[in-house]
Amino acid sequence: MNHRREIDGLRAFAVLPVILFHAGFQTFSGGFVGVDIFFVISGYLITSIILEEQQAGTFTLMGFYERRARRILPALFVVMAGCVALGWLWLLPIDMKLFSESLVAVPAFASNILFYVTGSYFEPAAELKPLLHTWSLSVEEQYYVVYPILLLLLWRFEQKWIVGLLAGLAVGSLVAAQWGSHTDPTFTFFLLPTRGWELLIGALVAFYLFQEGHGQATTHHRVVNEAVSVCGALLCVYGVLSFDALTPYPSAYALLPTIGAALIIVFATPRTIVGKVLGHKLFVAVGLISYSAYLWHYPLFVFARHRSIEPPSPALLLSLAGCSFLFAYVSWKYVETPFRNRQFLARHHLFAMAAVCSVVFVAIGLMGYVNDGFPQRVDEAVTKAQSAQFDPLDCMSEGGRYTPVRESCVLGARVNVTGALLGDSIAGALGFELRRSLESHSLGFSNMSYGHCPPILDVYRIDQGSTHRCPEHNREVFEYVRENGNYPTLIFAGYWTAYLKGALLDVMVNGVRERTPNDTRKPALQKAYVDSLLRYIHTGKTIILIYPIPEAGRHVPRYLAKRAMFASPNQGEEKDVTTSYESYAMRNQDTIQILDSVGEHPNLIRIRPDTIFCNIAVPGRCVVQLNGVSLYRDEFHLSNTGASLVVREIMKHLDDKASSMANAGF
Repeated sequence: MNHRREIDGLRAFAVLPVILFHAGFQTFSGGFVGVDIFFVISGYLITSIILEEQQAGTFTLMGFYERRARRILPALFVVMAGCVALGWLWLLPIDMKLFSESLVAVPAFASNILFYVTGSYFEPAAELKPLLHTWSLSVEEQYYVVYPILLLLLWRFEQKWIVGLLAGLAVGSLVAAQWGSHTDPTFTFFLLPTRGWELLIGALVAFYLFQEGHGQATTHHRVVNEAVSVCGALLCVYGVLSFDALTPYPSAYALLPTIGAALIIVFATPRTIVGKVLGHKLFVAVGLISYSAYLWHYPLFVFARHRSIEPPSPALLLSLAGCSFLFAYVSWKYVETPFRNRQFLARHHLFAMAAVCSVVFVAIGLMGYVNDGFPQRVDEAVTKAQSAQFDPLDCMSEGGRYTPVRESCVLGARVNVTGALLGDSIAGALGFELRRSLESHSLGFSNMSYGHCPPILDVYRIDQGSTHRCPEHNREVFEYVRENGNYPTLIFAGYWTAYLKGALLDVMVNGVRERTPNDTRKPALQKAYVDSLLRYIHTGKTIILIYPIPEAGRHVPRYLAKRAMFASPNQGEEKDVTTSYESYAMRNQDTIQILDSVGEHPNLIRIRPDTIFCNIAVPGRCVVQLNGVSLYRDEFHLSNTGASLVVREIMKHLDDKASSMANAGF
C-alpha cells in the first residue's frame, strides 16, 4: 500500500482536538470526535492492508496479529510503566486502588468494559483516571480479533456480497448506537457493538478504493475532489466545535465526523486544498507520532490534576499538551520505530515480551486492588483525610437498580413509618444519619429517593437516557403517598440549582418527553418546581423542604488528603478551609427565589443549609470541614458528618410535630 501523506495529516487533525478537549478548552468541546476519526482511519488502513495481502496470497492471521502487537503494545507498555511510577508517588490510596483495576483491564484490552461499569466518560471523576483513554484501544483490538477472521471466512464469496454484509453490520451497529445513545449512553459510548460501525465505514472506504484498482484517492475530476474533500473537512470541524458532553453520542450525530473523514480519505489528493494542508510536513510529522501523543497526553493531564492541590491552570495544561508531543517523539523514535522492525525483535520474542509485560501489569494491578491502593505509602493523616464516611447508596434506586416505590427500604424503625425521603443522591446522602436519628426516636421513613432524579413531577433527565425512570418514579411516589395515610411527613432534597442552571433537565408536555427550547427551559422548570411542590402541599402532607446545600467547589476529602500529602511546611495548616458565601448566594439566587415563591403554608417547613454551614465559624464563608473531618464526600454530596448537621434540623421539626400531635390528643 502506497504511503499517503494526507492520511498522516488526518491523524494529526484527529489527535489535536482530542488533546485540547482533554485539556479543558471549551472551544474544542467536541474534541472527542477525534477518536471517531481515528476509528475510520484505522478501519481503512487495516482493511486496505488485508485486501492487498489477500490478493497477493500473503495474508496470515499470525502476521496480522504480529503487526498489531508491534504497533500497539511497546508504546502502550512504556506509558503504563510511567503511570505506575507516577501513581506510586502521587496517587492517594483510594485512587491507586481504582488505577490498579485498569492495570488489569488494559493488557486484556477490556478497559472499555471496566470504564463502562465504573462510570461515564464525561463525569468529573473521569479526569482522574490515568488510563481512561485506552478504552478506544480496547474497542479497536476487540474489533480486530473478529474482523480478519470474518474476512477470511467470507473471502470465498464475491466482493459485492462481502461489502453488502459489512454494510449491513455497519447499519445495524449505527441503529444500535442511535437507540443506545438515549437508553444507555455509557454503554453506547464505550463498547464495540455501538462503535463498530465507525471502523466499518473505514473498511467500506477501503473496499471502494480497492475496487477502483489502486487503493488510493479517487481519480474523479479535480473540481469534484476539491469540493467533496472540503465538505468532509468542514463536517469534521463542525463536530469538533459544535458537539459537547450533552450531545447524544455516538448516535447519528457521529455520522458527521466519520463521513467527513471518509470523504477526505476518498477524495483528498495531493493536488486538492485539503490534501495539501493535511500533507504539509508539520501535519505529517504530528500524524506520525499521533499514537504516542494520544497515549501520553491523558496521563500527563491526570497526574497533574492529582499532584496539584488546586486545579491545574489552563497554561499548565497547555504546556503539558506540548510536553506530550515531546514524549511522543521520543516514544516514536526509540520505542515504536525499533519494535516495528522485525530485525530488531523476532516474532516469538515479541509475543513473549507481550505476555511477560501483561502478566507483570496484571500482577501489580491485583496487588494494588487487594491491598487497597497500598496505603502504607502515605502518612496516616492522608488516609484519614481522604476517607469521608458515607453510607453506600444501596438503599435507594440508582442507575440500573430500580426499586418500586411500594418496596422502598425503611430508614429507622420499620414498625412506625411516618414519612418518606424524596429526592436524588443529595437526599440519599442524608440517609445514613437520618436512619440513626429516626431509630433513636423510634420512627421510620421510607427512602423513596432516586439517583439523578429530582423530586419534581413531569420532568426527566436528558442525559440519562429513556431507560431512566424519573418521570415514572415521581408519578408513582406522588400517587402512593397521596393515597397512603402512613406518610404524613415528606422530606424533599435535591441538587436544585444544577438542574435549573444546566441543560440536564427537561419538562414533559402532556406526559410526553419533548425537548424544551433553550430560551424557554428555565421558565418551564421554574413553573414545574413550584407547581409540583404545591401539588404535594395540597395533599395535606407536612413538607420539609431542604434548600440548596452549599457546594464545596472541590472534592473535599481528596483536597484535604492532597494538602496533607503535598503541602509544604510554609503553607501553614489552614485548618479552616472554607468557600465563599457570596458565591453560594449568587449561584443559588434564582433557586431560592423559586422555592420562596411557593409561599407560606402551615404544613410547609423550610430548612436553609446555608444557615448551618455559612457565616457561623467564619463570617462570609461556608465551612467544608471541621477539625480535619470533611463535611462532604465529594464536591456537593454531604458526608455522614455533614449530613448529621442537616438531619439535626430535620429532627427538631419532627420532634415539634410529634409534640403538637401529642398535645392535640393524637
